[in-house]
Amino acid sequence: MANVLDMFLSRVFISRQVTCVILFISLTHTQNTVVFQPSHLTATGPTVTALLLGHTSDISLNVRSVSPSNTTGQIGSPSCRSDLTEWVLTTEQVGKTAVRVQLRLERNLRLCGDNETDTDCCPKPLCVLETLQVSACVGGTPQASLLIQAKIHALLVPANAGSDNITVIPNQVYQPLGSCPCDLTFRACDVRCCCDEDCSIEELKLFVSHCLPGPFGGQASAAPGYQCSVQSSENSPDWFPFLCVNSPPENNPYLGLFYQGNKITAKPGPSFQSPALSAPLPVTAYIQGSPILSSNEKYFTIPQKVLGQCVNSAPVAFLKNVKVKCVTVLRSCPTGFPFQTRPTDLSITVKNGQGGDVVVDVIDEVAIDMSQFISSTDAPSDEGPVCENVTLALDYKFYWKGNGITSVTLTHIVGAITLDRSVALTTRYSAVFLNGELMGEPNSGNPGYQVGRPVIAGTLDTLDNNTGSVQRTSVNVWKPVSDGLCSTAEMKPVLFGENSTSGCLLPVSRQNLTQCDLLREAVASLQAALITATYVAKSGNPDPLTMTDWVNISYVTLNSSTTMEDTTSSCHGVPSHQHIHVWSLIAGMVEGIPQRNIRVLQVSYSLSHWALDCGGGDVSTCMDPLETKLFPITSSVTFTDVPINTGPPKTRFQVNFTEYDCNRNDVCWPELAFPITKYYTGEPYSQALAKGLILVFFFITASVLGTPWRQIRQAWT
Repeated sequence: MANVLDMFLSRVFISRQVTCVILFISLTHTQNTVVFQPSHLTATGPTVTALLLGHTSDISLNVRSVSPSNTTGQIGSPSCRSDLTEWVLTTEQVGKTAVRVQLRLERNLRLCGDNETDTDCCPKPLCVLETLQVSACVGGTPQASLLIQAKIHALLVPANAGSDNITVIPNQVYQPLGSCPCDLTFRACDVRCCCDEDCSIEELKLFVSHCLPGPFGGQASAAPGYQCSVQSSENSPDWFPFLCVNSPPENNPYLGLFYQGNKITAKPGPSFQSPALSAPLPVTAYIQGSPILSSNEKYFTIPQKVLGQCVNSAPVAFLKNVKVKCVTVLRSCPTGFPFQTRPTDLSITVKNGQGGDVVVDVIDEVAIDMSQFISSTDAPSDEGPVCENVTLALDYKFYWKGNGITSVTLTHIVGAITLDRSVALTTRYSAVFLNGELMGEPNSGNPGYQVGRPVIAGTLDTLDNNTGSVQRTSVNVWKPVSDGLCSTAEMKPVLFGENSTSGCLLPVSRQNLTQCDLLREAVASLQAALITATYVAKSGNPDPLTMTDWVNISYVTLNSSTTMEDTTSSCHGVPSHQHIHVWSLIAGMVEGIPQRNIRVLQVSYSLSHWALDCGGGDVSTCMDPLETKLFPITSSVTFTDVPINTGPPKTRFQVNFTEYDCNRNDVCWPELAFPITKYYTGEPYSQALAKGLILVFFFITASVLGTPWRQIRQAWT
């Protein structure tokens, strides 16, 4: 048994060695030969693709039509002879040792119609039935062959294929989307769709008994029985002509089964990438809000704030004033725009909106006081590197008239910055539009105020001819930034209809509390800077020359009846809180929208007691006269709606009795004869009066012919 097993294993080992040798010889031999992959194909369409692998540098391809032998049924050996066929052979190199081979049928696969004389069509449904052989030859010797069995049927294309024009879709509000919804394939017959106009009579016979039912198959139901058009003399009652409905056939109950074709524009989603500016459209004249263009058809841009962040280039819109401040921490001298600018960057040419160009006039200035631009430093010193000619401000003034720009001036402010570790630089950018010397200010409504728009205030400016004009300004509240101190705080305008409270912090030392009069004056001056106006506009679009459009701002006098003495570490009567109270009322309606006007704007102050707290563990403010403590200075605004006077109050009887109240009762007896009054506008007054008299006549006739009158006549007789 062991001998038999040893003989079996030895034979298996020898056979494996022989197989490996044969494969090695085969692989070595195929390095200089080619092969088709795949070698046999069945084509059902007009395009066939295969790959030729191997050494393809000196290979030539030939195509011929072959047929099996009548005796053996086999295809002959490959040949390098090429025949004339309806197939076009193309090749494409896809690698060092691979070539894509493609054959495309050059003929029309449309099925010939009845009695058609055109030869460029298929006379039978089975259009192409042949066998092709593609041979790869080297020097007239075939190296590989590809056998293709082509079996292609004709396409069912209607004779009246139509043109390539855009399909006109009817108004889907009154007509379903197509009279044949199952017609889904263009220029082809859809199976079981009997309403498809692309189907020939022969094709319809194949599935005429299996048509798609319902509206999808184009089989709308018959007209309903209440239609006047379906009246028949046999089954229709006598009252049918009075109660039937005349409805157009387009108004059918299947309209709602199909989409009405409303187009929904996709809204772009939020993106964290910087917005890409699209190519500007050519403009002839500027209108409010349109971007200003330069002479090279690009947007005129300046640094602005977008989504709370400063960007170096944002378009400037016509008649849209821009004022921004950007804070940048500098650790080295800046080299790029907008901190370092060249004359060619500033003195550019913009389109004036009237077919011409305007050159920006640049005025260079050097900043002497750098405190308004350098807000903070790590360690102030004069020993660090000095950055020369750093751009600190770019202030553009656009002078406009009509729909065009007459001139543009730019105030370019530069300065030298000394760096020591890092510097917080505040740069200023603005673009204002001036009509003459007056800056265009947007309105806050037309005519009434709109919620969220700034409250318009003004100061009286007396001209030389003693005619007063009101110069616009704003009513402001505190807007703290960065450290929250009043020295760095900004102001924000009061927005109509929005209550708000804000403030800032004022550092006060014990030495300041010993000079209470100066402290009260300093706080009062800070609060007074918020409101510099003396008038407030009643409406959202006031006329600066019409004083009736403005109302005086009233101030509440501080109550000084109760006086308290100041001490060495406390001050009384500090106007630390400013309150703005605005009363508004509805002055009218415009297209159903209430128009609100400002009736009164009152400013009042609340007095506080400021004192140092020397309790607890921190007593440095009480010991050191220069040590400061932060005290709040606040401002607030409140809007109150003034109710409209509707007359004297109702009595208890008027409130509870609702029988004749048409607003709180479903039955309104006082308006029983409303259709025949002049207030009824549903139809002409003459028709309403005639119909009302006819109703009265019917009522009198029914009353005369009724039972009570019959009994009276019988008793009288």
